[in-house]
Amino acid sequence: MELEYALYQGDTLLKIGTADELAAYKKVKRKTILFYATPAYRKRTSEKGLRTIRLEEEEE
Repeated sequence: MELEYALYQGDTLLKIGTADELAAYKKVKRKTILFYATPAYRKRTSEKGLRTIRLEEEEE
């Protein structure tokens, strides 16, 4: 099962999906979407930049 991510532009949710789906949506590589989730990327950009957040699964 692939992990799901939420892609945000500032406080606005753009899309939820797998890294591959988000990459296709933004027309970038998969590793770029994953880079948006790193602390290094957060330091380089403002709060209004793109952010990727990994969604956790609820345990039943």
